[in-house]
Amino acid sequence: MDLEHGITEFLLKATQMNLGKLEKYKSWLISASIAVGISIWLLSGSLERETATETVTSTDSSQAETMLTSVRVRSLTAEEVTRTISVNGSTAPARIVELNAETDGRVVAIGIERGERLNRGQLIVRLEESDRKARLAQAVAIVKQRELEFDAREQLKDKSYVSEAQLQEAAALLETARAELARAEIDIRNMTIRAPFDGALQDRMVEVGDYLQRGDPVANFVDDRTLIISANVSEFDAHSVQKGASAQAKLATGETVSGIIRYVAPVADGATRTFVVELKIDNSAGNYRGGMTAELLIPAETVFAHKISPSLLTLDDDGNLGIKTVNEIGQVEFHRADIAMSSSDGVWMAGLPHSTSIITVGQGFVNAGSIVNAVTEVEVDTAVAKKADERGQ
Repeated sequence: MDLEHGITEFLLKATQMNLGKLEKYKSWLISASIAVGISIWLLSGSLERETATETVTSTDSSQAETMLTSVRVRSLTAEEVTRTISVNGSTAPARIVELNAETDGRVVAIGIERGERLNRGQLIVRLEESDRKARLAQAVAIVKQRELEFDAREQLKDKSYVSEAQLQEAAALLETARAELARAEIDIRNMTIRAPFDGALQDRMVEVGDYLQRGDPVANFVDDRTLIISANVSEFDAHSVQKGASAQAKLATGETVSGIIRYVAPVADGATRTFVVELKIDNSAGNYRGGMTAELLIPAETVFAHKISPSLLTLDDDGNLGIKTVNEIGQVEFHRADIAMSSSDGVWMAGLPHSTSIITVGQGFVNAGSIVNAVTEVEVDTAVAKKADERGQ
């Protein structure tokens, strides 16, 4: 602009000169005019190129910003939580025993029906006496006789009327008689089959009138006053499970019960590479039954984790479950899910940066590595409130 102004002033002064002087400087003026014209043409082209370059750069920058996908993010900070090992299992009675007949005889009485509970020592089945009491009386009599014979020979031995061998023979006969008496008494006791411990009758295989021989099955009896919840823990979590530690289980009924880890398998299953873990719970009230589905919840180590909604979890290109976040430079990152703990209102995910921005809206439209325009939930709420105020005015 200064150059053009100078040229204009120069031309005005030139017009004020007399014709003589103009003729004198005519050739010089023509040369100067040509030089000035060329300079103006060159400068104008340079200015146009600079203006065009600035316009294109501004347009490209605006288009780049416009082309970035916008996502909504939520800023979270990790909290310290106790990681929970969650595995599915089932309940079972602490003991299941099969009761068998220990003597021969016909069933004459049934003391309990299937499914009923009873205490230790209560009657389940009774067999007929037959001649058992008679054999018992005979055994008692023989023992008394052998005792008298032994006492007599012992007195005679002191007087040297019998030999040591005769005395030992009497002692052997006495012991034999006592053994027969013991067998007769045991046979009498075996006429009745009783509950070996507090529990419930799972099944009974006999009815009144059935004839049983020694070893025949009579009933299945379970100790359901204590229940065992058995589950298989992966080889990656087995080191965190300790015998005697407290744990919980969520039953199919929705109830949560507490107990003690009573067993951790020392060797993994060869096929599944998992370790059997058993949780013992009290069931003295009989509220729970064996065979129910249960989720075993075992406290493990303490970790830092973020609480998120399960709906925010997504899959990457390889099918891995995880969550997408945005880092400091606006780049999307994918983190595989490491669920430390779950609750009714969300899951606690470990393995994320201590402070992170998770994508809450738009995660399905971006991939890991993409540069995005991250808009915080606070900014969205502020914009919505501002628009609402403008409409109200």
